[in-house]
Amino acid sequence: MSIVKAIRVGIMPLERVRDYTLAIAKGTYKRKPTEPKIWFTSIKSFAAVLSDENRELLRIIHDSQPESIADLEQMTGRKASNLSRTLRTMANYGLVRLEDGSQGRGRRAVKPVAVARCVNLTLDIGFGDKPAPRIRRQSGDKLSPFW
Repeated sequence: MSIVKAIRVGIMPLERVRDYTLAIAKGTYKRKPTEPKIWFTSIKSFAAVLSDENRELLRIIHDSQPESIADLEQMTGRKASNLSRTLRTMANYGLVRLEDGSQGRGRRAVKPVAVARCVNLTLDIGFGDKPAPRIRRQSGDKLSPFW
C-alpha cells in the first residue's frame, strides 16, 4: 500500500475545534482543501503523539512492514500492550491504519500500516483565552475564520 505524501494537522483550542466542526456540519463554513483534517488541542498532545520514540516507531512500521503487533514487539523491544495503546492513539489521529493481519496466538492479529511520512502543522497563535486575530492575506483573500 502506498503512503500518503503528507498529512495536514492543526493545533487549536478545543472550543475552537468544536466551533469549526459545528460550522462545517451546519454548512455555514466549507473546509478548504489546504486546511487540516486532523486537530490536536495542544502542542503538548501533538508532541506526545509525535515524540522521537513514536516517530521512530512510524519509521520502523514503514520500513519493515510488520504483519502484526507481535512482530513489531520483536522489532522494537516495546511491550505489545504499550504498542497497542500507542498505535490506537496514532490511528485516531490518522497516522497509522490498523488492518486485519494473519492469525496469531489464537486471536485476530492486527497489522499496523504507516499512512504518512510527513506531517504539515498549522498552529493557532492565540493570545491567552482570546482567539488569534483575523488577518487578511496580501491578495485580500480572507484566512479561515477559525485560526
